[in-house]
Amino acid sequence: MPDAKHEVHGATSVTVRSDSVTASVTLAGAHVAPVVFTSGSATADPYSLAPWHPGEIPGVDPLLDVLRGDFFCFPFGPQPDGPAHGEPASGEWTVSASSEHAVTLHLEAHDSGGSFDKTVSVRDRQTVLYQEIAIRGISGAFNYGTHPILDFSSQPPASARISTSPMRWSSVYPGVFADPAIGETQILRPGATFDSLAAIPLEAGGTVDISRYPTPAGHEDLVMMVNDPDAGPIGWSAAVFDGFIWFSLKDITSFPATLLWISNGGRTQPPWSGRFTGRMGIEDVHSHFHDGLSAARSQPLADLSISTAREFDASKATSLRTVQGVAFTQNGFGQVVTIETNVPGRITLTDEAGTAVTTDVNWEFALEQK
Repeated sequence: MPDAKHEVHGATSVTVRSDSVTASVTLAGAHVAPVVFTSGSATADPYSLAPWHPGEIPGVDPLLDVLRGDFFCFPFGPQPDGPAHGEPASGEWTVSASSEHAVTLHLEAHDSGGSFDKTVSVRDRQTVLYQEIAIRGISGAFNYGTHPILDFSSQPPASARISTSPMRWSSVYPGVFADPAIGETQILRPGATFDSLAAIPLEAGGTVDISRYPTPAGHEDLVMMVNDPDAGPIGWSAAVFDGFIWFSLKDITSFPATLLWISNGGRTQPPWSGRFTGRMGIEDVHSHFHDGLSAARSQPLADLSISTAREFDASKATSLRTVQGVAFTQNGFGQVVTIETNVPGRITLTDEAGTAVTTDVNWEFALEQK
């Protein structure tokens, strides 16, 4: 039987379970965390929980109040009329269907006028989390994105390895991302383009290797990377922890870009107070950074043939799907250089030394349903 509503890290949640995954979903904002993956005696719990509980800090907006794990943003960033990241990221969802392995939550969003159904599901014998967002009743151009936040704070410095599938354009956020006037610090050079996470330009000169994380604490930065369509329809991201790899899979027509939100103690004001360290959002988006709805609609990267907003038709439903999971490894597994999806129901992850690990994943689920 499915779990009834219960409190998880201070938020009313529902939980789904398989023989290898336990995942909790908040009703406020439908944030997914904690998620515990198991294989034999091995466990992995990669998603971030904020170091505060809902209601603990007065005046915090609803999204930050519950902040954890992965959530869906529509639009992505600020908008003229409505909360940042849209009502789906902070509004109150209701459970419309549930079983032990799956739960569907429903939201009528007043800001976009759309109807959202979010299904979170798990499967026996797979260390995988499947998510689908069904969107109805929306017309016009909107940006959107996922928002998984991983917690590397217990990893030794520079021990986690971050990588993605091939990208055709990558850039640091071109404006002020961390504002020193309110106690924030950024270190990357605004607007700098780069070819490798191992050498991102610094404002002070030189480069930093973001592919090795955590970096020294005290900065808040954002980069955007656009998938290379020549690499195939499935895009991926990977983060190698001690003993396991977290991975995400997406359809690059649905989510043409990936943001890295590098949140490593660079915000000193509440609720952050310098204690949100060693986190990284690895976020699949159809957006222009986090600049929000108006900026995305202006298509600022049109000269590069990069779309930042998608046209929706109220007469048609749109299904956005993502796959996130873990593959357990021996310690010492290196940076992931390929994730192969040439075998149905299975992926193979290979590191820079040629070591490979295979795990069962219905990767086909990520492809957009036409």
